[in-house]
Amino acid sequence: MRFTLPRDLYHGKDALESLKTLPGKKAIVVVGGGSMKRFGFLDKVEAYLKEAGMEVQLFEGVEPDPSVETVMKGAKAMQEFEPDWIVAVGGGSPIDAAKAMWVFYEYPDTKFEDLITPFSFPTLRTKAKFCAISSTSGTATEVTAFSVITDYAKGIKYPLADFNITPDVAIVDPALAATMPKKLTAHTGMDAMTHAIEAYVSTLHCEYTDPLALHAIELINEYLVASYNGDLDTRASLEALSAAAWAMAISRSASAFAIEASLRILDVLSIPRSWIRPCSSVTFWILQERISIPSFSISLEAFAIT
Repeated sequence: MRFTLPRDLYHGKDALESLKTLPGKKAIVVVGGGSMKRFGFLDKVEAYLKEAGMEVQLFEGVEPDPSVETVMKGAKAMQEFEPDWIVAVGGGSPIDAAKAMWVFYEYPDTKFEDLITPFSFPTLRTKAKFCAISSTSGTATEVTAFSVITDYAKGIKYPLADFNITPDVAIVDPALAATMPKKLTAHTGMDAMTHAIEAYVSTLHCEYTDPLALHAIELINEYLVASYNGDLDTRASLEALSAAAWAMAISRSASAFAIEASLRILDVLSIPRSWIRPCSSVTFWILQERISIPSFSISLEAFAIT
């Protein structure tokens, strides 16, 4: 059994400034929509990387549920720019997309179909290292060995898994999470709760994953409602600790039943992707009925906000 984490996880106030310490010559920054630019975080990322002595190029516009086409386009940009750092900023989509781009940057002859089999990736870090900067607490892909990419031509969402794509550096700065709308706070919080429960009941759980999963559940249960109601201090705790804790647990226990079941339901019913969190929460209740979690009871109020 293997337990793999990012080499460094920077968290807390002004954690974003740790970008100044990254050694390298070139960095490509992968980002999604306009929120990171609108709130000034993209400018800060670029400035800190330049302060570290790097030339910086941006790859913007990664869509929600990133496509194979976007991945290939980003990989081509990387092949032309030749960065030694890939820095992904935002929610799950830009980070997931950048993880896949990383593979095709280092191995241009690889086909997407080669990556579908879990834990079949080629050895990475021959050209670049990876830094993930999260802005939500739902996916916590900044500390996991997973990526989800959609082939729209086939109508299939592929979960990619390999320890190679675990980021080298993860940055969790509460200032980014403070920009989340209330609904997104609720949905991503319940997404994290569902996954934390899954990690605890997984058949691949172990002595390393159980404490992380339980701690994440306790934190989400304690802080989610206050975070939803605008308490930025509790949101900082929720973002910096619970998401990373559950993601470390789930990445090592390889559990993703609720999220996969929810995706199938949404696809069949043609429901918008934003509903994946409440849908995961319903699936969570199924899990909750099957197990007994020690030392606490989960608040119904946390479910009410979704």
